[in-house]
Amino acid sequence: MFMIFQTNLSADVPYYLDFKYILNQSDAGKKAQTYLKNKLDNGIKALQKKEKAIQEEERKIIQQKKVISAEEYKKKVTELRNKVASLQKERDSLLTDVSKQRSKAKSELLKNLNPIIKEYMKEKNIRMVLDKKSMLLADDSLDITQDIVKLLNSKLKSIKLN
Repeated sequence: MFMIFQTNLSADVPYYLDFKYILNQSDAGKKAQTYLKNKLDNGIKALQKKEKAIQEEERKIIQQKKVISAEEYKKKVTELRNKVASLQKERDSLLTDVSKQRSKAKSELLKNLNPIIKEYMKEKNIRMVLDKKSMLLADDSLDITQDIVKLLNSKLKSIKLN
């Protein structure tokens, strides 16, 4: 009778996992991170090229200031300002797009993770799983992160982001 009581007690102990670790270290999470990082890096490189072109154009306009009419100079400065505004919009759009895709990847991963965690809980007779970030201190033996990462990797290879 004492053994049965002991088994029931362990089932009431909450286990925990590190969701951030799972996001970053699972196969699907790593692929999504790499894709998003490359998209951001390539977008920033393209924006930097455009920015250099605008700076070069600005230098040319300044050099021409004394040679061209005030009206022509004003027109070129206005065009340049429009290009700068357009570049800023493009930069904002890139950052917003990457942010939305990152959020989508996170929710997609969570959507796939929940049934895996539920199945694991049922198998191991676990009644509660917490996220590590909301805990102050816990015994390492209650950490199920690695088990969940292995299960997730076997069931989800990548996340569709587009």
